[in-house]
Amino acid sequence: MKVHMLTQRCDSSIAHPHSFCIPTRMANLNGLSISGDPDTGQQHSILMIVTGGNGTIELEGKQHNLTCGTLLCCSRTLSVSLHPQYQLHGLWIEYSTLLPQQAGANPLNNGIPLNAGSSKACTLASELLKTWEAPAQDNPFALQKLFSELLVELYRTKVDCAQTSVQWLDQVLQHIETHYNEDLTRVQMAELAGVSPEHFSRTFRKATGQTFNEYLTLLRIRRAQQRILTDRPNLTALAQEVGYGEGTYLSRKFKQVVGVSPAAYHRKNKRIVTLNFNHTASLRALEVMPELGVYSSWMERLELAPSQDKLRFEETSTASLYQSVAAARPDVIISYSLTAESKLLLPVAPVIELPFMHMGWREQFRQIAAIANRVPQAEAWLSRYGELCHEANLELDRLIGTRGTAIVWEIGEDTAYSYSSSFGHGCQILYGDLGFRPPAALLEQGLQRSGYLKAPTQTIAAYPAEHIFITSIPTTHEGLEQFSALLHSSSWKELDAVHNGHVYQLHQPDLFYGFDPLSSLAQLKMIMQTITSQIYIV
Repeated sequence: MKVHMLTQRCDSSIAHPHSFCIPTRMANLNGLSISGDPDTGQQHSILMIVTGGNGTIELEGKQHNLTCGTLLCCSRTLSVSLHPQYQLHGLWIEYSTLLPQQAGANPLNNGIPLNAGSSKACTLASELLKTWEAPAQDNPFALQKLFSELLVELYRTKVDCAQTSVQWLDQVLQHIETHYNEDLTRVQMAELAGVSPEHFSRTFRKATGQTFNEYLTLLRIRRAQQRILTDRPNLTALAQEVGYGEGTYLSRKFKQVVGVSPAAYHRKNKRIVTLNFNHTASLRALEVMPELGVYSSWMERLELAPSQDKLRFEETSTASLYQSVAAARPDVIISYSLTAESKLLLPVAPVIELPFMHMGWREQFRQIAAIANRVPQAEAWLSRYGELCHEANLELDRLIGTRGTAIVWEIGEDTAYSYSSSFGHGCQILYGDLGFRPPAALLEQGLQRSGYLKAPTQTIAAYPAEHIFITSIPTTHEGLEQFSALLHSSSWKELDAVHNGHVYQLHQPDLFYGFDPLSSLAQLKMIMQTITSQIYIV
């Protein structure tokens, strides 16, 4: 009788109120490809959490940007396409939901599919991916536990977002970002959000970890720090620029947040964190070691990188990035334009964003030298570099006379890229320092506007130049076959550069990827060595 009762209780046909979710696939977003064809199964779902980098995804035929913290929760019936993107990191999950009889849809799939996830969700996603890829033999239920914790956190975040209205919070934060130097009050922001001042304060503090006044003060002081680092403004003028009436009040607030006065902050030797290897290289050219920095493989081979204090930015989750940078206790953080990361690191230190498309490596170098109090050293370095360029041009005048056109190709598995001087890759040397010109076909394709050209490998002969530089070739068998077919094609063999022996295969992609003083110096030397040795041979 007891056995019969137990059998009845375990009968799966008996209705119960519980849902069970079972993951069927997990993968790193880095390089992941997802088909756009939807699945007809109503109980199959997708979770995606971006923990680092940026990219795009297509939902129902519409493209959306992805940044750190982006969360996707949707049914597999939604058309989703994700092309391989190697600057995008995070977790992709496909799972099935066993719903109780007469139950509704998966609660995570209700509402807008793309939202902002929490830092805890990013941390759980990183741990979950590691456990999926390397199961713990002594803890067989670790994956199930982490997956359940992630679902609970995502549902909590979704409920909180619905209750607190992320839309108005984003609107308020954007308004503060734009109008931080104006007379802003909590009541004004609550009116803008359409909520009571009390509800505004609770929601704002929960989302940012700070009161409205604390956040506004921090933002103003960070802007003041940025100006002090990149210029030498008058204190009174700076106070009015960031939203304070007088310099003494700014100085008092500045010391409360930073710990020293504006003048002392300008004079002190800064603890610097760099989030890009080009900026790390600029510091190393000035003989400054960052507290924490990103290093390229080329810099590591030259032993320019320390055994520690290295940051693998492209492999770092949002949570661990914050922890690593905060642990370094920087006075300033230098990066390219990284909106999400800059906001994340606002409580840690001011972030100086250098726009590489509008600022050449020399200007970036000078800016970094000013931040590090190394302006004389930077000017001396640039003077020596200028002398080397002058000597190189004299040599080219003697060997080839008028420069003519040149093109740099970075050849991948089935696609080739060429660049303008603003994107580096050796083009800042050829077009900026040595007097070569981009071919007309590149300019007609809008090279100066976009900064680069992308073309199928087999078509690059359609962009003739008097000098052709190849900085990288494919690494796979299929890619090498395509490259070989190009070199044996009639269109390639008919190029003047091929006939004249002016095709230079450099095969140094990690070196030519650099856009900084050290890389530019090495690129200049390699280009000159290659040109002169090949011309002497001919």
